Amino acid sequence: MGKRILPRREGRGTSVFRSPAWKKKGPAKYPSINEPLVEGVVTELIHDPGRGAPLAKIRYKEGTFLTVAAEGMYVGQVIQMGPKAAPANGNILPLSEIPDGTKIFNVELRAGDGGKLARSSGSYCTLVSHVEQGVVVSLPSGSSKVLSSTCLATIGVVAASGRIEKPFLKAGAKYHLMKAKAAKYPRVRGVAMNAVSHPHGGGNHPSVSRSTTVSRRLPPGRKVGHISARRAGRR
Repeated sequence: MGKRILPRREGRGTSVFRSPAWKKKGPAKYPSINEPLVEGVVTELIHDPGRGAPLAKIRYKEGTFLTVAAEGMYVGQVIQMGPKAAPANGNILPLSEIPDGTKIFNVELRAGDGGKLARSSGSYCTLVSHVEQGVVVSLPSGSSKVLSSTCLATIGVVAASGRIEKPFLKAGAKYHLMKAKAAKYPRVRGVAMNAVSHPHGGGNHPSVSRSTTVSRRLPPGRKVGHISARRAGRR
């Protein structure tokens, strides 16, 4: 008798699958800005476990908030926020007030969501142009997206751009990184298992060697692969 497959075991709530949310420093989100210009001061640059980029704690007249730090940001730096802010490194502006060709990060997908795009270390978007529908932004993937002109973004590039250049060198370093994330590590491939342990297991071939499209009505122990795929094969 085989054991339950990985997608079924994830819902047990044990320490293997539990997210270490108690280690997090807090959400990195923009505050609601209701004035043309608000100034804040960077009081601390902190490491958030499981996150590649450092966080900046900014104190302004209504309190403090955490945001993704920009390359070159330092403690004591004055940060301007709002439509009247200068388009300088680390300042937070709506897309309508940012010049074409500017590198931006932590871009809101919808106005007020706190920032969703280009938040990993070293990443950035490029503001391409202002159009009638909104603002055209080039994403790190190379694709373009039209966003609302009221969405907020930070000027510059996300800090810690050289992080991925250093190799892990040993499995222990990778283990401790993944332990801080909400993910199971190591994760064994289904094709590497025995046939009794996974629907993709069995055989000596390194691929599934059969269709991985399964019905949506299958029981949980069989529901792995492409669930209810619209099509199969190459285009």
